[in-house]
Amino acid sequence: MMSSIVKFSIRYTGVIIGLAVIAIIFGLYQITRSPLNVFPEFSPNQVIIQTESPGLSSDLVESLVTLPIEKNLGGTIGIETIRSQSIPGLSVITIIFDERTDIFRNRQVISERLASITSIMPQGIIPKITPLTSAASSVLGIGITSKTKSLTEIRTVTDRLIIPHLLSIPGVADVNIFGGKVKQYQIEIQPEKLIQSNISIEQIIAAAGKSSGVRGAGFIENNNQRIIVNTEGQSKSLEDIGKTPVINNKNQIIYLKDLAAIKEGSIPTISAASINGEEGIYLSVQGQLGSDTYKLTQLIEAAVADINPSLLEQGIQINPELFRPANFINASIKGVRVDILIGSLLVIVVLFLFLFNFRTAFISATAIPLSLLSAIIILGYFNLGLNIMVLSGLAIALGEVVDDAIIDSENIFRRLKENIKLANPLPVAKVVYDASMEVRSSVVYATMIVVTVFLPLLSLNGVAGKLFGPLGLAYIFSILASLVVALTVTPALSFLLLGKQKFKSSESPMMSYLKTKYVKTLYLIEKKSTAIMLFTFTFILIGFSLVPLFKTQFIPPLHEGHFIMHMTALPGTSEKESLRIGNEISKKIREIPEVKSVAQWVGRSPMGADTFGTHYSEFEIELKNSDGPTQDKILAQIENLTQNNNYVGLNFAINTFLTERIEETISGYYSSVVINIFGTNLDTIDQDTQKISSALASIKGAKNINIVSPAGTPQITIHFLSEKLSQWGIQKTDLLNAIRAAFEGLPVAQVYEGNAKVNISIILNKNFRDDITDIQKLPIMAADGKIVELGQVAYIAQENGRSKILHQGGKRIQTITADIDERDINDFNNDLKNELNKLKLNQGNYYEITGAAQANAKSQEELIVHSVIAGAGILLMLYIAFGNLRNLLLTLFNLPFALIGGVFAVTFNAGWISIGSLVGFVTLFGITLRNSIMLISHYQHLINIENRIWNLETCIKGASERLPSILMTAIVTALGLLPLALGSGEPGKEIEGPMASIIVGGLLTSTILNLLILPSIMLHFGKFEKEE
Repeated sequence: MMSSIVKFSIRYTGVIIGLAVIAIIFGLYQITRSPLNVFPEFSPNQVIIQTESPGLSSDLVESLVTLPIEKNLGGTIGIETIRSQSIPGLSVITIIFDERTDIFRNRQVISERLASITSIMPQGIIPKITPLTSAASSVLGIGITSKTKSLTEIRTVTDRLIIPHLLSIPGVADVNIFGGKVKQYQIEIQPEKLIQSNISIEQIIAAAGKSSGVRGAGFIENNNQRIIVNTEGQSKSLEDIGKTPVINNKNQIIYLKDLAAIKEGSIPTISAASINGEEGIYLSVQGQLGSDTYKLTQLIEAAVADINPSLLEQGIQINPELFRPANFINASIKGVRVDILIGSLLVIVVLFLFLFNFRTAFISATAIPLSLLSAIIILGYFNLGLNIMVLSGLAIALGEVVDDAIIDSENIFRRLKENIKLANPLPVAKVVYDASMEVRSSVVYATMIVVTVFLPLLSLNGVAGKLFGPLGLAYIFSILASLVVALTVTPALSFLLLGKQKFKSSESPMMSYLKTKYVKTLYLIEKKSTAIMLFTFTFILIGFSLVPLFKTQFIPPLHEGHFIMHMTALPGTSEKESLRIGNEISKKIREIPEVKSVAQWVGRSPMGADTFGTHYSEFEIELKNSDGPTQDKILAQIENLTQNNNYVGLNFAINTFLTERIEETISGYYSSVVINIFGTNLDTIDQDTQKISSALASIKGAKNINIVSPAGTPQITIHFLSEKLSQWGIQKTDLLNAIRAAFEGLPVAQVYEGNAKVNISIILNKNFRDDITDIQKLPIMAADGKIVELGQVAYIAQENGRSKILHQGGKRIQTITADIDERDINDFNNDLKNELNKLKLNQGNYYEITGAAQANAKSQEELIVHSVIAGAGILLMLYIAFGNLRNLLLTLFNLPFALIGGVFAVTFNAGWISIGSLVGFVTLFGITLRNSIMLISHYQHLINIENRIWNLETCIKGASERLPSILMTAIVTALGLLPLALGSGEPGKEIEGPMASIIVGGLLTSTILNLLILPSIMLHFGKFEKEE
């Protein structure tokens, strides 16, 4: 089959070149349409249910909302686990599905399940599924402030103008809003006036509920007409609401305005925000699953620019660059693109210097655009856009895609030069065909081996598989495309461009010089072969001794140009206090010259999936354009600033956005170590949590230790006295409504301003809501019309409650999170397990460790096991290729030759090993095996075809003839990756930079040892005989 393809390519050169041009044009077109993101989509297959439960404590949310939903979801096909968080007024349930199931089907199934439990939910409480967003989720952070408008006015403009405008943009899933005050009309009850007028809160609720309304009024119909009847039942002003009549027990009419202050206010806030120290609103725009982050950012910014003039006219300022992930995309993808272009130019220069023939260099270089663009075309059909991992796969393949073409064109070039010297030269087409077929078998085997080496990447599970799978696909498609190019385009162009060329010299001056020196060196090595081999293997053993010193991490720290800092105060801290403290810290951070802006948001967004209370803050710290070392320096400054503060009870943690998203995908939390403690009794769980937390704190490298749901949140509990209620004839539900109306606010009616709904709510005057003792004075109407105080019918106590109750798999849990500071995560994990094994937990309680450390260990295990299996497949292919077990085993000597260079590269990178580093080693083994195969297969060619005897001369002749191709393939691969390796640690190159360094380092040592030591090994231990 290959023979027919090569013959066809030589015969129909025009067809082959035409197809190549079409592939290049379509590939360039595909690039313009490919979505740009930092990483491939790695979001878990999950559905999040959010249920707003106004007025309910975390205990009631758990029992009345969370548990019924969890029970109803049990048995759903495809569910792996269910996590839930219950906080005052909110339940959030996260359902993790098997990755092989369809996310849209899962959402449909959950939606149907939820529809069946609406009847058993408390009145007015409706579970909702949150919008489907991408893994990175946040596309843009926008700040809104004003010097002249109130927070209520800013929020009104945001809710009615800005958010609908943003949601209309294709690709936007949701807009999370923090801060501002939602407008409502308030009926602020004055308790003393109620007592004077002998009117209860229940009567106010009943009257206010009738103060405004919208109803359909039907129509009037006669023989030939139907006329719609409209009614105007809405209160159009505060005065209208104030004129609402209330009838007291003496049948007297008293107006609301005489019993309460009727004014414009706001609903109780659940969040706050500060933009560069100025209180305002923070918007987090969420992208849809699979959206193009870069293009979506541009669309959002264009939409913001459209409405900005009208906002400025109203005195509202908008800052659309508080958090812009597109900056990291721009820096990283453009950086890798530039590296690919520089690498390509270096490859072409090297090809020309070695071949000393522009046409041959051009033929080899055509493999670069053809192979890479063909890979991009194929990736497009797999819905894989351009991201760092895909570009990394293409960059790693850059130097290798020309290897097949180099081997082919160099051999054709050499055979054509030899053909000219013959007395009766053969036809050019036959020489090109024979020369191409001469190396075809070894080229195909070498390519298949390189592809096989990368297959383990495609079998990785979890986040590692989602991140590195596209890298493996990009690499494999590029290599396979290069093989097709070598079978078709290379012979066609060689026939077309080299067939009639007059060769002025037999070899390039550089190659002639290198070959002369190389042959002399090989003779010299052979004289002292034993000593040199002993020295070589001693050198390798010394290098291997460095391996135990290496430290492992899941992924290296990313330099995104943006930091996210979490601040957790004591539960019960108000949003105003969180903002006050935050503004002081924000001011200090903004004094760092490289910091561009600092935005703080407190609490949670309505319909957001997070369950943060007002004691929690998040800071979005945007940096000016900075390189990797500068960002590390800024991070150290911020950490030093937060650790050396005078605030008691504050806990800080700082990280980059994408690192947190990856960690959250793995464990559900923004930390690399997560310990879940399971049990049934919260008190015993808390006791064991303290033990585990103390043990964790004793481990070297543990930092940012945080108990997710600490006990001790202050709360007031009102215990009804049944006898007293019976005595006064008071119903418990009436009392519940009165208390909620007084302290949270009870919406009783609505007014529509255009298409915007504004609630009319009843609430107690603020002066009676800021002192615990005032609760007892709340007026309640008895059955006989008399007014009694709440303290007469209830026992009021201040107690410790919970800010959050956690479940996993239907069981109550407590969670401890922590980060690892500059330490090997596997060592840390082992120390943690040893410390926890010493603890004796309460009966029925147990713990589970998750997080990046566990994910890293699992990914490493999978990669190693699958690589061993792939290695076995490679050995079988090599045995088929060589037919000689001894030669096959000698080929494997190249692996330690390569490994030692990679080890030194890791040592130069401070000894850190990540999943990306392991991928670098896997790639390295595939590349270096190719060179060994090319050398050994050529030895067999000399014995079989040229009828030479296996001896020193044959060994040196074969090595010298393979010197150009082996040296060129190694150098072009190394140079193709050199720009990437030199940029290790720079923004966008944190993962692929160390990977490239390992490959370059390994190529350096393997090529030197492959060319100098392997021939001597093969001479003394190899076995080459003529095949019959």
